[in-house]
Amino acid sequence: MGRRWNGWGDESYIKEVPAHGERLIHSVIGETKALTDATLESVMAQVPASRLAPHPLVVTAAEDRVRHARGQSFPDWLAMRSGDFGVFPDGVAYPETSSQVRELLDYAVEHDVEVIPYGGGTSVAGHITPLASQRAILTIDLGRMNQLMELNEESQIATFGAGTPGPLVESQLRARGYTLGHFPQSWELSTIGGWIASRSSGQQSLRYGRIEQMFAGGRMETLLGTMDIPTIPASSAGPDMREITMGMEGRMGIFTEVKVRVTRMAEEEKFFVVFMPNWQAAKTAVRELVQNKVPMSMMRVSNAKEAKAHLHLGTQEKQFKLLDRFLRFMGMGDERCMLTYGVTGTKYQNKTSLKQIRKVLKAHGGVGGPLANIMGSIWSHGRFKFPYLRETTWTRGIAVDTLETSTDWDNIDQLMADVESALETALRSDGEEVMVFTHLSHMYTQGSSIYTTYFFRCADSYEETLERWRKLKHKASSVIARGRATISHQHGVGKDHAPYLPAEKGALGMRVLNTLVQDFDPQQRLNPGTLLEKNNSGNAAGSAVKKTQQEQAEPLLEQQSS
Repeated sequence: MGRRWNGWGDESYIKEVPAHGERLIHSVIGETKALTDATLESVMAQVPASRLAPHPLVVTAAEDRVRHARGQSFPDWLAMRSGDFGVFPDGVAYPETSSQVRELLDYAVEHDVEVIPYGGGTSVAGHITPLASQRAILTIDLGRMNQLMELNEESQIATFGAGTPGPLVESQLRARGYTLGHFPQSWELSTIGGWIASRSSGQQSLRYGRIEQMFAGGRMETLLGTMDIPTIPASSAGPDMREITMGMEGRMGIFTEVKVRVTRMAEEEKFFVVFMPNWQAAKTAVRELVQNKVPMSMMRVSNAKEAKAHLHLGTQEKQFKLLDRFLRFMGMGDERCMLTYGVTGTKYQNKTSLKQIRKVLKAHGGVGGPLANIMGSIWSHGRFKFPYLRETTWTRGIAVDTLETSTDWDNIDQLMADVESALETALRSDGEEVMVFTHLSHMYTQGSSIYTTYFFRCADSYEETLERWRKLKHKASSVIARGRATISHQHGVGKDHAPYLPAEKGALGMRVLNTLVQDFDPQQRLNPGTLLEKNNSGNAAGSAVKKTQQEQAEPLLEQQSS
């Protein structure tokens, strides 16, 4: 795969946007005009001389540094497309063993170097974006640590190098008849170490659980030495070190080996799409299914706005008209919602589950029929391709971003409405409209995640486009922080969400996190500014965003603490 240097994924793949889908977007946000992209050569010419002392594992070539300077957050995207990076790492290391990572951390201490761990580069929250610093910055790319190191079939525990991406995790396990079953939308590119560091959630979490249910132990290299986390199934001997180290986003150390709980490959797996008459029917049905613990591998409910958008963006116009006519004939009007679900297990288990599922869906007015299988198969084959939409729409002057959270069932409707309203109205003072839609993608007996996508027009300049994003991001994040919800259900904190973290954790919770980081890294060499804000830091493209977020978040946090 040829990786795009300034966008998402395989440069040979293009996700087409049907004409009627593009018309739908324009009908909301208006006509658009694309901004001019910088070239790789022009960006490479900006890369300054490295400040790093020579080391045999460190590469200081301009292209390596450019390709490791940004992730996939919206400010990262604008930096890559405009060429205004501001800050580059001073070098990139490609270790192949835990001992080499250990050597690199010792080198960082000896030469007073800041370190950023890099997995698949898929962060959408600014995890791997370097901040301006008086110290040299080294990015450690774990991508060569990508092998299945051991499979204990008796305990069903697999050990991987932390840089193993999703496809290699599954292909190496499936050759032995096993699966991890962790399929985030970034699965093609993201790594098993990154999933642990950011507490990721996969699309089939109803069967396999989030990454915390899969993480069995492993090895973390820290500035203080090597931390080995044993694979004890359960313990009451104080806090679990797995829970303490997960989600620390490189602030305590770098995972080099990850041990995960795997399962035998299922005999059968099927996905289906049905339509529900309205949001309340759809939400009630999925809540009933998950609270009754009906065996399923995934459920996803698109609200009416998302169902409309996905049908326009995922079909040709003739297909859409036929489908629309059929659904209206079946009594599904403009309020219809789309419910996607999957079952994974033995044929007998799936048959039993499907009988229960269909009974519940029918009771709440669901319509599937022969379309359910066909559309479920289409979803399954294209489920990792949605991020490519940003590339296609960008060439038409349309900006796309997402945000997500989770909350209890009794708060779902209010929070979803408030987040969508915040985004829809954030730019109206500038005369701009925003297209917004939402789905629930991970269900729990207690509540659900809420995943929102929004489209808006690129402005006449990169600076103005960034300012539009700032307004959108802050309004929605403020609603979430005030709304009895998490600032991130599966994307992690990074640098973009760090100003809002205290509203969720509280003063004592933040004290715990700060104490951990201070103890393991008193000089703030490990990924500074990520998870916890870095004092007096910033970069050309990101410092204004960070300053704005911090200033805007202060009243919110004061209100929370009072």
